Amino acid sequence: MSAGPIAQAAALLRGDNAAMTQGKRISTDIGDDALQTIRALGAAAKAARLAAGEGQAAAAARLGVHVQTIGRVEAGEPGVSIGHMVGLLALYGVAVQPQPLQDR
Repeated sequence: MSAGPIAQAAALLRGDNAAMTQGKRISTDIGDDALQTIRALGAAAKAARLAAGEGQAAAAARLGVHVQTIGRVEAGEPGVSIGHMVGLLALYGVAVQPQPLQDR
């Protein structure tokens, strides 16, 4: 049985991404770097939308998705579709360019 929304929110606040990703069909092995990147992209999408003076409902209508999807993208949820993420960024002129990982 998957965790409910309240348990998932509590897990997110604790930084426990294994519990948060349980119902999202993504690997619980996703690294913190990747999670930070997803969250940063979501924040960039939100900032671009706000700078354009649009609400989430307008963005959802333009992208052809439910308004909750926009909220999930902007919140940086790891289970959101990459097409929705990149599509929302593109609506507001934000390009995403893949880069090779730097050696650590």
